[in-house]
Amino acid sequence: MLAGLAVAATPKKNRRIVLAKRPEGEPTPTDFRLEEAPIPALKDGEMLMQTVFLSLDPYMRARMSEGPSYAAATEIGEVMVGGTVSRVVASKNPKFKEGDLVSSYSGWQEYQVSNGMGIFKLDPRMPRPSYALGVLGMPGLTAYVGTLDIGEPKPGETLVVAAATGAVGSVVGQIAKIKGLRAVGVAGGKEKCDYVIGELGFDACVDYKAAAGPEAFFAMLRGATPSGIDCYFENVGGMILDAVMLQMNAFGRIAMCGMIAGYDGQPLPMQRPALILLSRLRIQGFIVSEHPQHWPKALAELGAGVAMGKLKYRETIASGLDSAPGAFLGLLQGKNFGKQLVKLI
Repeated sequence: MLAGLAVAATPKKNRRIVLAKRPEGEPTPTDFRLEEAPIPALKDGEMLMQTVFLSLDPYMRARMSEGPSYAAATEIGEVMVGGTVSRVVASKNPKFKEGDLVSSYSGWQEYQVSNGMGIFKLDPRMPRPSYALGVLGMPGLTAYVGTLDIGEPKPGETLVVAAATGAVGSVVGQIAKIKGLRAVGVAGGKEKCDYVIGELGFDACVDYKAAAGPEAFFAMLRGATPSGIDCYFENVGGMILDAVMLQMNAFGRIAMCGMIAGYDGQPLPMQRPALILLSRLRIQGFIVSEHPQHWPKALAELGAGVAMGKLKYRETIASGLDSAPGAFLGLLQGKNFGKQLVKLI
C-alpha cells in the first residue's frame, strides 16, 4: 500500500506557508502567508524530503500565540509546525535512500532538507501512509495513553469523550468499547452523533449544538449517563467540562488532552471547582510525547485493532498546500470528520 508514489525530480524551490502575524482572537486566512524559497544543495549526511501528507491538529492554534505553553511558539515568518509523511527525493545520508517514505515534522511546506535526526521510515505493513499521522501516529497514541494510562478505566464503567468525531476522540471511544466500558461521545450536529453511534459503535452521543444553553446540555448529558461518569477525556473545556464535572462519580478520572474552546484567548473559568474535592476527582493533563514507554504496546494494539476491523478510522483530506489554512480554520470550527490532512502530491 506504500508503493505508487513516483520520486520527483530534484526541485530548486520550495513553497511554504509561514505565520504572517499572531491572531487576535479567532485565526483568519490573513494570519498565514504563502512564500517561495530556494532549496539549498545537500551536504554529506543530508537528504531532501518531499511532503506527501501534512497533518493538521488543534495544538497548532496554541503555537500561533505567545502565551504559556508546553512548547515554543512559532515565530513570525517561520514555517507553520506540523507532522508529515514525506518521500525522500534525494539523499546523501546512508540511512535513507530515494523513494523511502518517512515520518517527519516538516511543517507546512512542500520540501525539507534534513540530516535524518527524528526521521523514521514507515512500516511497510501500514495499510495507508496517512495512518502514520492518525490512528497509528500521534492521535492514536494520545487516545491510547489518555484513555488507558491516565484514565485507568475498569470494565463496566462509563467514559465520556468530547470532540468524539475527531482524530483523537473517535479512537478514545472505540478503545473504551473494546475494554468493556460504556462509551458516550459529545459532538456537534446530528450527522456527527449518528456517525459516533452508527459507525464507531459508541453507546450514546450528546449533540451540544442541539442544547439551548448549559442547563439543557447538562440534562442531555445526564440522560446519556444514567450511572454517572467515571472517566472523561477532555478535548474542549468550557460548558462541556462544567457539565461533565456535575455528573462525575466519586473518584472519577479526567484526562486533560486539549481545551480548544479557549485556544483563541478567551478565559475558561471552571464553574464548580469544589466538585474536585467533593467527588475526590483526579484531573491530569498530559502530553503524549512524555510517555514514550507506552508507545510500543499502544502501536501494537492499535495496529491489531485496525487490521482486525475493530478500530474504524475516517480521514478528511484537503488537496494542495494552498488549501492548508482553510482546512485548518475548518478544523478549529469542527467541520472535519476524523483526521484532518492535506495531501500535497
